Amino acid sequence: MSYANSRIPQSAQQGVHEALAERVRKHLTEPFRKPFADYNRVALQTALAGWDGRAPLILDAGCGVGHSTIQIARAFPDHWVMGVDQSEDRLNRRKPYPEALLPKNMVFVRADLVDFWRLLDGAGLRLARHYLLYPNPWPKIGHLGRRWHAHPVFPWIPRLGGVLECRSNWSVYIEEFALALEIACGRRVIREAFTAEAPLTPFERKYRDSGQALYRLALDLSAADAGTKN
Repeated sequence: MSYANSRIPQSAQQGVHEALAERVRKHLTEPFRKPFADYNRVALQTALAGWDGRAPLILDAGCGVGHSTIQIARAFPDHWVMGVDQSEDRLNRRKPYPEALLPKNMVFVRADLVDFWRLLDGAGLRLARHYLLYPNPWPKIGHLGRRWHAHPVFPWIPRLGGVLECRSNWSVYIEEFALALEIACGRRVIREAFTAEAPLTPFERKYRDSGQALYRLALDLSAADAGTKN
């Protein structure tokens, strides 16, 4: 099997979903009170156990095998970096460096982001930087509600503040995420195609080497109206 053989997500949906704006506005105004799972409460305690309470926080949300978390921790040595993924198997995959050479300012935890984001907010914590690198795009038209920007938990994403960056190899995902942020924050969100000179994730490297276009958005939420508190 060839390495650089990744395909762009295929979908009958060619632009922003017609139901997205209404869905986002609904989630911004209606309470989302899904009960927290105990293991996610423990995950938050684990994520903060090594934090000194002063270092700015970075969340690598859906970090997969954690290569991105390592690179982010190296790029921001004075921050505390949390790599969170729902798969124990992915988190336990072999890292590109021996344990002794891994940054000490990071932690990997298994958690469901639907709970983890809300628990961070409930603890009064805010992020300096927030990464969503190549989330599952759920490209089928009927899967809109599974995309993070159309999920009931979406309002917590901008609420956590910091510089939020999302990357995808499906331009529609970035267009939709940008629109959702614009509705939530009342600010224009810049999105762009880019070249990954130093890929942050194995997926990013594979997509690039497959000749795909890559897309991203970034928004500094520090001064943004992050939506209605549920």
